[in-house]
Amino acid sequence: MTPPSRASRASVPPRAERSGQNAWSGILFGVGLVAFIDETVFHQLLHWHHFYDLGTPDLGLVSDGVFHAVSWFATIGALFLLADLRRRGALHWARWAGGVLLGAGAFQLYDGTVQHKWWGIHQIRYVEDLLPYDLAWNVVAAALIVAGIVLLVYTRASRALPRDVVTAS
Repeated sequence: MTPPSRASRASVPPRAERSGQNAWSGILFGVGLVAFIDETVFHQLLHWHHFYDLGTPDLGLVSDGVFHAVSWFATIGALFLLADLRRRGALHWARWAGGVLLGAGAFQLYDGTVQHKWWGIHQIRYVEDLLPYDLAWNVVAAALIVAGIVLLVYTRASRALPRDVVTAS
């Protein structure tokens, strides 16, 4: 598929032209949001684990601070991209929401598989039987990923393009 000609691109709606930015802003926000929820609920309120539990409690607390800062930067970056989309009149809320769901689920699945199981730097909760926690964590992650992909496919750029631009390419 060849890209549309310059004349055709002039008629491309802003949200179709910035389809990728809508998705990536949402993905970044989803990562930041789930990391924030993980940090706030599981680390601070419930005290189930730290980001890094293989050292001293002080090291675990410092690792939580670094984790929280990185998730905050991801959220702020996503909101700058979102503000740019709004300023350009290119914000596509459904596409952005699909990105949020995909980013949230991808981060949660990464956390539940890589950090919990492969690296073993922490567990969801330190109890005798981890299976119910692991299943709940990863099933929710998979559901978020599927929902995000469905929304992103449904809102892909070619669906928002005028018919003449799609057929010209």
